[in-house]
This record gives sequence, structure tokens and C-alpha cells, in this order.
Amino acid sequence: MEHADLIVIGAGQSGLATAALAGRHGFARVLVLESAEEPGGAWPRYYDSLTLFSPARYSSLPGMRLPGDPDRYPRRDEVVDYLRAYAERLPASIRTSTSVASVIRQDSVWRVRSEDGREFTSAAVIAATGDYGTPFSPDIPGRAGFGGRVLHAAGYRSPGPFAGQRVIVVGGGNSAIQIAAELGPVADTTLATRRPVGWTPQKPLGRDLHWWLKHTRLDTAPIHRLLAKVPVSVIDDGHYRAALDRHGVDRRDMFSTFTSDGVLWADGTKEDIDAVVFATGYRPVFGYLTGSGALDATGAPVHRGGVSTTVKGLGFVGMEFQRSFSSKTLRGVGRDAAWLLHRLSAPRG
Repeated sequence: MEHADLIVIGAGQSGLATAALAGRHGFARVLVLESAEEPGGAWPRYYDSLTLFSPARYSSLPGMRLPGDPDRYPRRDEVVDYLRAYAERLPASIRTSTSVASVIRQDSVWRVRSEDGREFTSAAVIAATGDYGTPFSPDIPGRAGFGGRVLHAAGYRSPGPFAGQRVIVVGGGNSAIQIAAELGPVADTTLATRRPVGWTPQKPLGRDLHWWLKHTRLDTAPIHRLLAKVPVSVIDDGHYRAALDRHGVDRRDMFSTFTSDGVLWADGTKEDIDAVVFATGYRPVFGYLTGSGALDATGAPVHRGGVSTTVKGLGFVGMEFQRSFSSKTLRGVGRDAAWLLHRLSAPRG
């Protein structure tokens, strides 16, 4: 059995930022447990063309800036390389290929057990596993009988396999738009949403949106409950909207059911479809905390700003709208981690 002052579960952007800051808050020995074969969280598994909507200058973790032009919009592989380099600099022990099975507090100590039977103990635990491992797709009638291909954006990589096909992309967020825009040139593509797509200009009045978020302090304002109710909007400088128009990607109201060969649209029209890509987000799941007393009846964490309100010495980093609009982003996880670490370390004197 191995002991640490702090165990961080997950070596994605949230876990790495937390590990980087832990020493400043009195956690001398930090152990990071990551289920994948390398640090980086979900980033290595995102679709190939993923491009950030925030410039590099607003997309860094604490203590290390993304290299290169600060005003560019980094691609997936750039972020992956950055996170690998960031992990190598950390004053923490990172154990990859270590999936956590259970986390239980006994006798004022957290006991963490991995799926391969290894055990670790610590005074505090921070869950930073995010939600990428649990993609969400709406429950649409007839799906089981559909003969075409159905996948989530988590399983989408590039447009090549869909060339010449009839494809529907479900969702009205940034990922749905990016995927539909790159499918457009090779496939007959439709975007299916429950409401019209909302567009937010990338550079209002000549400044990137993230400049405005920073200088108005909306990025860190504690109005997360209000922001969580705001409809999803797509950030665009005109590139993606033009691409959809240029390649004939239309938007339709969400279809009502699957058929054996395709879908039934809301207006009653049946259409044969080859593939449906759900870009409908993810839902956080903390199965390893079952039985710890940290979750409510639905399996959601009971917390305030990331600090567990039911179990001592437990926190969360990287949840959407955890403390602010930027909580789930590269630019925001460090702020939340610092705030959480301060509160978890306070009882330690």
C-alpha cells in the first residue's frame, strides 16, 4: 500500500493543473492516477481536426504557456503535445494504466483501490476525471432497429469513412458544427437540432471574445447557475457558417424516430440515412465514488464549488459550470484547482 498527501484521479487538463499547484498548498507528495497509457486525458482521442475556439494566450495551464503565436487557435495535436510536456515537468508521481475502482474514506483516511488490486491512501482526494468517458446520446425511438451506423462524436475521427454517404449530425454546439462543416465536402450532410443554431461572433469589435470575457470578468464571475441555463451558442468568425452554406449542409428540426433504413423527420417525411453522428455532449459519472457518501441518489456529486459538502477531504475539478463559465476549460481549471486546494488544505494547518 502506498501513501500520499493528495491523490488526484485523472491526468487530463484538470488533474495536471491540480497536481501542478498542490505543492503551494502544503501537499508535498502528490500521486496522480490515470487510466490511459499516457497523460492528456481525452485530448488524444478527440476528432482529428478539432480546433480550439479560444486563442493560445487564453488556453494554458498554470505555470506554462502554450508555445507559439499567442493569437492562433491551437489544433488538437498541439494541445496533446503541450499536455505531455506539461506532465513531464510536474513535481508529482503519475501512474498511468491505473483505473480506479473505488474510493472510500475509513478512519479519517482515503483508501483508493485500482481495478488491478493496488491500494493507495491519502489525506485528501480530488476527482478530476471529467466526463469524456461517458458520452451522452438522447434516447430516440427505433434506434435499436436502425440498420445504418450510429456513433457519438467521441468515436468520430475524420470525414473519410463517410464519403458519398447520407449523414445526419445531431447537435447545435461547437463540435457539431465543426464535424458537419468537414463532412459537408464529402457527404450529403444535415445538421439536426431542437432549436435554431445560435451564433456568437469570434471577434466582436475586433477583439477575440475571450479578451472580452477576461476584461469584463464574465469568465470568472460566480454566475454559473445562470450561465448554465443559457442556450448553447457556436463561436465563429464566419468560417464555419460559410463552410456549411458552401457545401449545402442544411439544418432541420430534430427527427422524431429511427426507421430500419433511416429516420422520420418532425414533418412526417421518411428518409434513408447511412449514418448518424451524435454531437450531444457528455455526462459526468463518478462510479468509483459509489458508497463513499459523496454522491446523491442520481450519482451526481454533492458539492459547493467543487468541495464535497458531505465527505471531508474530497473535491472535484473540471466539471462544467463548477464555479464559473470557464470551469471546464484549459484557461479555467487552474483557477478552480487553486481555490479547491486552498480549502482542502485549510484543516491541515
